[in-house]
Amino acid sequence: MTEPSRRREPREAARRADVPGTPSLPRAEVRETHTAVVLFIGERAYKVKKPLDLTFLDYTTVTARRAACEREVALNRRFAPDVYLGVGEFRSPDTGVSEPVVVMRRMPTERRLSRLVGEGAAVDDVLRAVARLLASHHASAPRSREVDEQGTRDALSSRWEASFTQVHALSDDDTAPDGVEETERLVRRYLAGREPLFATRIEQGRVVDGHGDLLTEDIFCLDDGPRVLDCLEFDDHLRYVDGLDDAAFLAMDLEQLGAPEAAAFFLAEYSEYSGDPAPSSLRHHYVAYRAFVRAKVSLIQARQGTPGGEGAARRLISTALRHLRASAVGLTLVGGLPGSGKSTLSGALADRLGVTLLSSDRLRKELAGIPAEQPSAAAYGEGLYSTEWTSRTYAALLDRASTLLSQGESVVLDATWHDAAQREAALRLAERTHTDLVALHCQVPGEVTTTRLATRAPGASDAGLDVATAMAVTEPPWPEAVRVDTSGSLEAAVVQALAAIRPRADSPAPLFRRPYMEPD
Repeated sequence: MTEPSRRREPREAARRADVPGTPSLPRAEVRETHTAVVLFIGERAYKVKKPLDLTFLDYTTVTARRAACEREVALNRRFAPDVYLGVGEFRSPDTGVSEPVVVMRRMPTERRLSRLVGEGAAVDDVLRAVARLLASHHASAPRSREVDEQGTRDALSSRWEASFTQVHALSDDDTAPDGVEETERLVRRYLAGREPLFATRIEQGRVVDGHGDLLTEDIFCLDDGPRVLDCLEFDDHLRYVDGLDDAAFLAMDLEQLGAPEAAAFFLAEYSEYSGDPAPSSLRHHYVAYRAFVRAKVSLIQARQGTPGGEGAARRLISTALRHLRASAVGLTLVGGLPGSGKSTLSGALADRLGVTLLSSDRLRKELAGIPAEQPSAAAYGEGLYSTEWTSRTYAALLDRASTLLSQGESVVLDATWHDAAQREAALRLAERTHTDLVALHCQVPGEVTTTRLATRAPGASDAGLDVATAMAVTEPPWPEAVRVDTSGSLEAAVVQALAAIRPRADSPAPLFRRPYMEPD
């Protein structure tokens, strides 16, 4: 049993003594944290609150300490009812003065999750059980307006900004640690364009009274299931979080222990048990948030003289940056003439990136009430391919993309992008939704186009060689697009495209995928 991470300060001491005549009992210990003293005696642990006033908590009176003990027991029984036995008291025999104390079952340190992860033990079953426990609690946790208010985009933004201010204040020369400036930029860009996402999370009941401090060292892996201890109890508002944010705390901690696969596994299991449809961008964002808060704590500890605090902060800021880069919402335009391989490349990219693919060919027929595979060929600029139909199709394409982008979903748009005005409309959409725009222009030699169109199986596209030839004559320059040679293997084209879309190789892989592929 340990205190939550915000209160774990370097002022920790332990005194051990063998219990005479009872060699089967665990050793007695005394452990001191910033806000409490914990006595481990036999099969019990006793936590005594220190009479401190730290602004964010005030334990200077016996009444306040008793209330804090009672609240700690009540809140933690939600996760480990058989561990938190109740509130007792220590009483002086000479003065009769009593001191409230939290009474707990003593947990075996060798079954601590952090220790098992460090030893390389298999922990998938434990993480699955923790995910199920957390999802179950979130499902039954009471909702209220006060809880929901902490899940808004603006509330999250305020917490980020408070951390930025604190980190800057810790610097003597007003120079933030490496990576903080980019962290601020990426956070503000993501939040600026995602207000509808956070509103949807509230509507879905995803903001809950959670644990608030889910760490591996507070999880004990017993034979009859895990025990999760030490939730955040001194500030309700810090415990009112998106359930995914709650889970992201443990994922971040697992990463810091060198177990990124376990972190991804846990988040996947939590999402499965909770039925959470959150986009991967939000998962990455919350892991980044938890890492940055932990970095701030490490910087504070470094100022107080904790060895290794600066190094820990650098590692945590690096973790936050990796996830923020991966959380960046992207709009990728994949264009080119018929037969250029744009649809094949679009599908492969959506599959590789785990993002949503929207096709102008499919949407055009959907708008017309025609099955995607039903032929509807026409001469260039006529029928379903008239200027009016094309304008309607691109407007609908960008409208659907706008909805997805604002919900944190990155999108690949498969279309010819032959018209410069349509490209400009896509650019305005990216600016409006604070989204990273990348344009890819698929190009192949003329003979490759001829061969492909002559041998292509029926599909959503009706364009033949005559249409491709007519479009080639009027195709305007697209200087801002990255040229992708699609005449070779698909993998070679994907590599070229990914180099433009995700230039930073240290970004984590997407946590799930939701694509489809369409034959060109």
